[in-house]
Amino acid sequence: MQPANVPAKIDIRDALPQPSTQGNDAVAAVRLSNAEDQAEALMFLEARPIHTVVLRGLIHDNGLDSPLNRGDFYGYRNAAGALEGIALIGHATLIEATTDRALEALARRAQAVCSRTHMIMGEQERIEEFWSYYAEDGQRKRLACRELLFELRWPVETQKPVAGLRLATLDDLELTLPVHARLAEEESGVNPLEKDPEGFRRRCARRIEQGRTFVLVEDGKLIFKTDVVSDTPEVIYLEGVYVNASERAKGYGLRCLSQLSRTLLRRTEVLCLLVNEENVAAHALYRKAGFKFTSTYDTIFLHQD
Repeated sequence: MQPANVPAKIDIRDALPQPSTQGNDAVAAVRLSNAEDQAEALMFLEARPIHTVVLRGLIHDNGLDSPLNRGDFYGYRNAAGALEGIALIGHATLIEATTDRALEALARRAQAVCSRTHMIMGEQERIEEFWSYYAEDGQRKRLACRELLFELRWPVETQKPVAGLRLATLDDLELTLPVHARLAEEESGVNPLEKDPEGFRRRCARRIEQGRTFVLVEDGKLIFKTDVVSDTPEVIYLEGVYVNASERAKGYGLRCLSQLSRTLLRRTEVLCLLVNEENVAAHALYRKAGFKFTSTYDTIFLHQD
């Protein structure tokens, strides 16, 4: 029972208007591509910046219509023309919906337009509902995992400085490439260096050129690495936090993560990252660095045509 003196936690989706569905059954999710769509999409996604940081980051980086997104953006509008849901449908399918009907429409659109989806990711309860519609045509899960979303805000405890922590250059690509591939394989069961070596190399190189990969390299050995996947004024999303196995339990992870967090939080409000629920060692590191659990996510990996 909720204590009388403690306000109940409110999900913003419950506070948003839920227009009547009467006469709206024929409305379907449609492709978003022009400047007007983009402005409206960003405004819609700004309502929950932590949960939409990847979608917003892709739009900020590439626009709505770009092969760099590895998919297409679709939106669901109610009878009044207002957005109730947005999804990137492609290699990675990511969803943000404020109504059940939007979730269903986006799931059915994903069924219809894309047979090359590698993964579907979103908040646990929304992905469960999305999958109930999406899987009606017989799609099968190859692998499913649960992840925890952690976030960090000021203040960040100061640790002993790490003098060599820096932005990666293309000279570091051969060090970071196999590490990033191995982390992806551990999570998805697919090694991108084997499945799409040229494309994966291009994507990793582009992230370095964007100034989004941070490394600590000593005597030619990669000690620490992480990547900024999405960079928005409100939220920065981190991925691929790595500490060399031979250098663990020496404080590198905590010191590098804390130092980088202080740097990044000078230009954004929140840092966030996802970690597999079974990776208890990573949970301990993030909590020690000041990160707090925010939400539970599900990722479904699919058999691809």
